[in-house]
Amino acid sequence: MSEPSRYELTAGQRELQARARELARSAFAPTAASTDLTEQYPWANVAQLRDAGFMGMTLPKSVGGQGLSYLDAVVVIEEMAKACATMGRITVEANMGAIGAIARYGTPEQLELAARLVLAGDKPAICITEPNAGSAASEMTTRADRKGDDYILNGEKYWITGGGVSKLHLIFARVFDDGVEQGIGGFICVREGVAPDGFAVGRRLYAMGVRGIPETHLEFHDLKVRKSMLLMPPDGLRRGFASLMSAYNAQRVGAGTVALGIAQGAFEEGLAYLKSRHQFGRPIAEFQGLQWMLADMSTQLEAARLLLRSAAASGDAFPDIDKAARAKIFAAEMANRVTNDALQFHGSSGYGREAAMERHVRDARMFTIAGGTAQILRTQVAASLLGMKLPQTRDGYIRQQGRTTSSRAVGDEIELPNSLKHEESR
Repeated sequence: MSEPSRYELTAGQRELQARARELARSAFAPTAASTDLTEQYPWANVAQLRDAGFMGMTLPKSVGGQGLSYLDAVVVIEEMAKACATMGRITVEANMGAIGAIARYGTPEQLELAARLVLAGDKPAICITEPNAGSAASEMTTRADRKGDDYILNGEKYWITGGGVSKLHLIFARVFDDGVEQGIGGFICVREGVAPDGFAVGRRLYAMGVRGIPETHLEFHDLKVRKSMLLMPPDGLRRGFASLMSAYNAQRVGAGTVALGIAQGAFEEGLAYLKSRHQFGRPIAEFQGLQWMLADMSTQLEAARLLLRSAAASGDAFPDIDKAARAKIFAAEMANRVTNDALQFHGSSGYGREAAMERHVRDARMFTIAGGTAQILRTQVAASLLGMKLPQTRDGYIRQQGRTTSSRAVGDEIELPNSLKHEESR
């Protein structure tokens, strides 16, 4: 008998999957359409997600988490996203990204604060993207100036997922001590109850899909953050940005898994429709052209699932950066193809705004953009294969805060991470 696949689920993971599937089917699928229509954050659903133990499940047991792996998490995320894309994304951010970085690099005080909020039902916000720093995240201009035991933050972020609803924020900024730049760091800031002075939630950016989570501008005007809330990786600020961003590899795998879940849900609806719809005196499932489309969709779904599980299980603390990039590229582009083909099965009935299919197509569209565009991720993978570094600027220079600096000189001091794009930098 052949050995089981490395990514075949264990008995424990199958039980986890079954629990997630039942919750998603019974609680989240019935409200997915209204969440999309009203564009309101689904507080009641999030409370059920929390009560079921699916928020903060990757946190260490020492702070109340379950100590589950990223592979465990993607099994749950796929089920949530299959029922409701918004709930899939919330599950990602409650287990990956900002919370992963804090769990890995945070002090006991920082981790206890973050765990308390997430386990109580908060969806953290990772704040990276700015109007002029998207894929080129290292060109951000938000700055934090040291003043005694505090840092004073000034700047703006945009496309911040959860702006206005999230309590825990991990804000990335250029760090200055006595006017001398030290590197890029992440600051833990809590917006709980009354917002801190200097922390403003700006206008909402209304999105095409996954509408249940607000995307907003955030503005910081002399926002005071304690020095103890600076997330400091072991290699310090000068080379620490890349270390902090390694947590984003998990977020990327999570985003790809949401795309997979959306596509799987659309596929299952399309399959049922092929069997039930009759034309020319027979089920349309009997037409070979549609059968071939169905076979291709199934193949692409399984390939994406294997890539994502492989990436989730790779690396030490976080998934391997190239595996995560490849998995997200494939899953995101697959989701666009599969949801469009599933809509094609339905014809005009799928195109109507009352149908779930048009929502699936809109929801899937974001993932080739958010969390790393398909193009920048291809550049990253190619750079790795060629032994090159990002950013790849045309003249070998990068611009920082209105001045031109040699990328070589900056690279000697600040390890620049592979580029990101908003999504959960939102």
